[in-house]
Amino acid sequence: MTAVDHVPGTVGLDDLAVSARDLSVRYRGGEGHAAVQALTGITLDIPAGETLAVMGEAGSGKSTLAAVMAGLTSRAVPRGPEVIGGSLDVLGIDVRRVRRRDDDELELRIGYVPQDSSTVLDPHLTAGENVALPLFQRNPKLAKKVAGGIVAEAIDAMHLTLATIPLYPHELSRGQRQRLALARALVLEPDLLIADEPTAGVDATIRASILDHLAEVQRRRRFAAFIISSEVGEIRRLSDRLAVLHRGSIVGMGRIDDVLDDPTHPYVEQLAALARG
Repeated sequence: MTAVDHVPGTVGLDDLAVSARDLSVRYRGGEGHAAVQALTGITLDIPAGETLAVMGEAGSGKSTLAAVMAGLTSRAVPRGPEVIGGSLDVLGIDVRRVRRRDDDELELRIGYVPQDSSTVLDPHLTAGENVALPLFQRNPKLAKKVAGGIVAEAIDAMHLTLATIPLYPHELSRGQRQRLALARALVLEPDLLIADEPTAGVDATIRASILDHLAEVQRRRRFAAFIISSEVGEIRRLSDRLAVLHRGSIVGMGRIDDVLDDPTHPYVEQLAALARG
């Protein structure tokens, strides 16, 4: 990992689930198109067992940062984001120099919920089979009865009925698919959860209970989490730490109240005004 100067009271490198230093990311341009800079000079830490919440306007680089943390770079995904500067260590693995066996390790240790859940749900598998898939990837000899119990518990925790289990993703609403993706991400009890707008499309009447369950599970299992949301109220249910992105750079970082009460950038001032209502 990259050496970092620490001040008294901060965590050491061995305690970090994620460590980014001066990270810069771009998307290569296609034929006749210039490359697009997505992130510039990102420096942040997520200590093991803690949650960092992230806010930012559309196009600020939030989803790109989430994808890169999940190991979904251009090396692993066609037309994916390319790390062009700085360093990024995730669960002790250097993402810029990741090896194939590290891909497998990251997949089993990271629960990833993208903004579009269809990218992680197999349309040819039922809801139950989608949630069970990571279980069998980790342990092909796992008894189906045991897996069935784990799947039922995971689906119920996301306020989905057991009648959901035999349905296919296209038979579910967007909010149901999002909750299914969350159940799939949590089923292996990951060391790191990366969730991009995890309640997108979820009915407002159950959104709070989903967030409260997510926060309770995080506290109980002590995994690290990187959660993107557009709602300050949602973020407060999940974390007391906030990073604000604007045009690919961090323009606010710290405890939520500290960031919003003393904004240092015009965009953070806008968020603070919205939070005050």
